[in-house]
Parts: sequence; C-alpha cells; structure tokens
Amino acid sequence: MNLIVGLGNPEEKYKNNRHNVGFMVINSLLGDFLGERINKSNFKGDLYKFKNNLFLKPLTFMNLSGESVRAVQDYFKPDKVVVIHDDLDLPFGTLRFKFGGGNGGHNGLKSIDTHIGKDYFRVRVGIGKPADKSKIISHVLSDFSKFELEKLGDIVDFAKKGTMELLDSDIQKVSQKYSMKNSSEPK
Repeated sequence: MNLIVGLGNPEEKYKNNRHNVGFMVINSLLGDFLGERINKSNFKGDLYKFKNNLFLKPLTFMNLSGESVRAVQDYFKPDKVVVIHDDLDLPFGTLRFKFGGGNGGHNGLKSIDTHIGKDYFRVRVGIGKPADKSKIISHVLSDFSKFELEKLGDIVDFAKKGTMELLDSDIQKVSQKYSMKNSSEPK
C-alpha cells in the first residue's frame, strides 16, 4: 500500500494559493481515479483509496499536517509515503524528487518529520521566493499570478505523472524523466 499526501490548507480562501499546490496535484490525481472516500474523523483529512493507493489531503492546516499523516500511517501501515509540497527554494515551475532530507523551513514538512520521521519521498514543486524575506508568508499564502496559472496545469500534470511512476520505480529514474526546470516570468 502507498500513501500519497498533498499538502495545503483546507479553507476555500486558500484554494489557489501557492502553498496549496500539493492539494492541486492530489485533486488532479483524484480526477483520474474513481477513488473510494474513507470517512474516519481521526484521520483529520480527506482520504481516498484506489486499488493499492491512498490519497490524503490533511485538513489540519499546514502546520499540523503530520497529525493527519500519522493517523493514516498508523492505521494502514503503507510501504511507501510520498508527500507533494510547495518549495520556496526552487524557482516557480521547477519540479524535483527526493527521499528524506531537511524540511527547508516548511512547516508542513516539519510537522510530518515530527510525527513520522524523515524517511519519505518528496515531490517538490517550486513556487519561487520573494527577494524580501519578510514577505515569505504573504507569498506562500497568495494566489498564483496570471502567468503562473497559465503554466500551472502542465506543472501539476507532470508532478502527477512523476508521483505515480515513483510508486513503482527507482527515484533516480523518476528524477531523470520528470524533473523540470523553472518557468520564468518574462520581465
């Protein structure tokens, strides 16, 4: 069994935020599969099952994502956990895959690391970083720009395909095939 987690914030006002790109990829995956919804309040998230895969959107808000991931992991005992998340340290449109490592200051990853450790796969979707570090919170909680929205569908699609291949393939092969370079906005 595999657990695929998309990080984001649950309220409607956050729907198109950069911080919600993990939810966007999960929503796209769910559009491809007729997953069975699993209702258990202790999972603290929207959980769907399709064949041997679980798809989770934690509804705890980003900073507490690990609570939801831990509850699902404890119940189902998945062989592989994949977390899809936004990454400030990658320019917009960059897509990278890795196993383990640091959290880069990402509060959702910090929470997951606290609850299940660092041994999980990551699909890192670049959202860029503002030059002024005091604007990081407003950046991640703001909606994608018009230019970014035009590119986002392709990025989400590529992340979705890479995520599914990662479940049955070597991370090196997936990285070579699905990593993307940034999509810079014209000046």
